Amino acid sequence: MGAQWKAKGKELAANAKGKLFGRLAKDIMIAARNGADPASNARLRLVVEQARKVSMPKDTLERAIKKGAGLTGDTVHYEHVIYEGFAPHRVPVMVECLTDNLNRTAPEMRVLFRKGQLGTSGSVSWDFDHVGMIEAEPTAAGADPELAAIEAGAQDFEPGDEEGTTMFLTDASDLDIVSRALPAQGFTVLSAKLGYKAKNPVDPASLSAADLEEVEAFLAAIDANDDVQNVFAGLGG
Repeated sequence: MGAQWKAKGKELAANAKGKLFGRLAKDIMIAARNGADPASNARLRLVVEQARKVSMPKDTLERAIKKGAGLTGDTVHYEHVIYEGFAPHRVPVMVECLTDNLNRTAPEMRVLFRKGQLGTSGSVSWDFDHVGMIEAEPTAAGADPELAAIEAGAQDFEPGDEEGTTMFLTDASDLDIVSRALPAQGFTVLSAKLGYKAKNPVDPASLSAADLEEVEAFLAAIDANDDVQNVFAGLGG
């Protein structure tokens, strides 16, 4: 959770795929502004690979690319905005949004942060590192994540969200290079994105069960908002 908070539970997972496709479509449209060919657009290539790995329908993927590249005649304008603040019990949070209407998103974020505290720009980001996050799984037993991190040029690594996966952390500028290098080190890349990792995450053991539930409920409510792309919480694993 120190890297990226993810929704948990059967009820939250029920609509997860549709929400994931919606978020990926936005990412694809933003990336496609710099060209519709993934071969010459590294950012688009990474998002397209991620979309394919989660079985996004081909028509949906291609439509998002064309729309973002301006090949359909539709005008698409998503604004990237980050909201900073605290969840209950002073857990730092950074919320990454892509919105086509700031006049809708801003008041919705203010309401959602009422159970925590919405900060100003820079109030929380100083306590996060902007990094590349690559989730990968070994292609064969015995693949060594430490050796792979060194050889591929990653800064660090840690256990991933799913059992058996590893999260490789990179400089923001090295995300594509490391993603391309990992397969040769025995790892299949599942997802690759830029994100925020807390420098000093709150230890969950320092919170009571009730307090932790309150934090989880707050994060789930933020994550459920349609304009939210990613939620990065300073809460230790």
